[in-house]
Parts: sequence; C-alpha cells; structure tokens
Amino acid sequence: MPGISALRFNLRLGLVVLIFVLLLLPPVLNALPAGHPLRISDFVVAVTGKWICYAILALSIDLAWGYAGILSLGHGAFFALGGYAMGMHLMRMIGNRGVYGHPVLPDFMVFLGYKELPWYWLGFEYFPFAMLMALLVPGALAGLVGWLAFRSRITGVYLSIITQAMTYALMLAFFRNDMGFGGNNGFTDFKDLLGVPLNTPSARAGLYLAALGALLITLLISAYTVHSKFGRLLIAIRDAESRVRFLGYDVTAFKLFVFVLSAMMAGLAGALYVPIVGIINPGEFSPGNSIEAVVWVAFGGRGTLIGAILGAFSVNALKTWLTSFAPDLWLLVLGALFIIVTLFLPRGLIGLGWRRRS
Repeated sequence: MPGISALRFNLRLGLVVLIFVLLLLPPVLNALPAGHPLRISDFVVAVTGKWICYAILALSIDLAWGYAGILSLGHGAFFALGGYAMGMHLMRMIGNRGVYGHPVLPDFMVFLGYKELPWYWLGFEYFPFAMLMALLVPGALAGLVGWLAFRSRITGVYLSIITQAMTYALMLAFFRNDMGFGGNNGFTDFKDLLGVPLNTPSARAGLYLAALGALLITLLISAYTVHSKFGRLLIAIRDAESRVRFLGYDVTAFKLFVFVLSAMMAGLAGALYVPIVGIINPGEFSPGNSIEAVVWVAFGGRGTLIGAILGAFSVNALKTWLTSFAPDLWLLVLGALFIIVTLFLPRGLIGLGWRRRS
C-alpha cells in the first residue's frame, strides 16, 4: 500500500538522520574541557570510530547478501586487505623513527634481515596510491573469486564455503614471516597520517569524521544502487535467479558487479579502521570475523541497509560491554543471537519495528 510504503520510507529516513546526529556527538563532547560533566573520553571516540568502520563492512555485506542473495563468509578478508594497504602506507611513513632507524625498511624487515624493500611495497609511500590499492586489491580478489564461482553457477552454501576457505587461506599466508607483511605481529607503532601525528586529539577527531563521512557516502551509494532498476534486478536474482536467466539477463555480470562493489566497500572500511585502532594483523582474516559480521546484518535486518548499520552498532556495543567483565561468554551470546534472529526475528530489529507499525 502506498501509505504504508511512504510511512516506512519516512521512518527509515528519520532513523538515518537520528543515527548520524548521534554519531556527530562523540568528537564534539570529547573536545569539551577536562572535568566538564558532558565530556567523553578518547577511548569512547576511538571505539565508536571503530564501530563506524564495522558499519561500513556490514553495509557491504548487506548489499551483496540482502539484495543479491550472495552470502559471503569471506568479507573479513576484503576488510583486512584494505587495512593492510593502509598499514603499508603508515609503515612507510615511519621512516627512520623506527626502533632500528632504517630510513626505508620497516622494523620487522630489518629484524628479519631484508636488504631491500619488496617490489609490492613500492608506491605505498603515497597516500592516494595506498587508498587506491585498498579499493582495487579487494575488488580484484572479489572479481576473480566471483567470476570463477558465478560463471559455474555456484550459489548458496557452496559459495559461502568457498569464500570462507578464501579468507582462511589468506590468514595462513599472512601469518608467514616470509610474506613480507609482518607475520604474526602485523603492523603497528604508526606515527602519523598525512603529516598529522596519530596520537593527537585533532587526528582522532579527523579520523572519526572521515569514517563517518565514508559511512554516509557508502550508504548513499548503496541506497541509489538498490533503488534503481539495477537494484530491482538484483532482488529478482535473489528471489528467482533461474527466471531472470530465462528472461535473457546476464545474471553473472550483475552478481559479479555487486560482489566487487561490496568488496571495495569492505576494503574502504578496513583502510579507515587501521589508523583508528592503530594495528592490523592476520587475525583480521579470521573466518570468525566474517561470520560475526554476517550476524550483525541478520540481527539488524537483512535487505534494509539501515538495519545493517544498526546491527553493527548494537551487536558491537553488546560485545564491548560483555567482554569487559565476561569475555568467555561472548561466543555463546553471539551464537544465541543468531538462533534468536533465525527463529523469532527473521527480519531483524528493523523488521520487528515495521511489523508493529503495520
């Protein structure tokens, strides 16, 4: 019904505006003088900034899964690759301020006996190049995996297993010291970004606002995509792929495009995440991270975009609170959340709200 559709659109728009207004508050309140009753700590700003990056990752998963039916359990790999691209730039910017004082080689390369910088590190001293690689490398990997899978008409659980195997293989590869990516320790001890020291309040606020701006841009891109004719075709592919093929559409091309786009969004999230948290290591490739991100989307509401954002914030807020006093319980709670959503909230939190209003 047109009236209900308009009401839902207005409610979603209002929820988006409310979320972004609330997200603008942390850096403002953090800038208040010390001792002010409304001032929040640097920790809260950093944690909220991390959640914003997770929200972009959740958006990327919802774009592929919620609208095209591509359930990827490997988006954590795209996220981590984007993070490593940014980490390589930040490591190049350390220069002779490292422990060993080498003007070119990062400390871990000096420790491992490298004589010169590997060829695949060239160019990462330039920020635009690093950002470009944070998008292109995950996009290229998604393009390769997607092309091989979609042209063979691999779907459902088989595609999920392939993407999960991909991220597990990358995790094992990046743990190796001879890969040239820091092995088990990864990258850390970053100094500055674009000439601004990372441990300053202005840098924290700038990174936070950059992540928030990226979240808004990716949300607009995703909304434009799914509400266009292309988006309607994606939904048709999700619901009845064989019928869309029968009508003459190139299903492989449509699925490949949205899969690559979502991977690039995940890479952007990873690139923003690294300077905010100050570290990147192979643990980010863990298949468990990708599965957890899928739970965010399911909990918030698959196929709604705003639900993915809401799910990322709510689940990670619960995780931060719970792990502060009972970290061993988190995996049990995460599993319980997935069961609850599957049995009682198939449309997530957003779907619960719409059902009550209809």
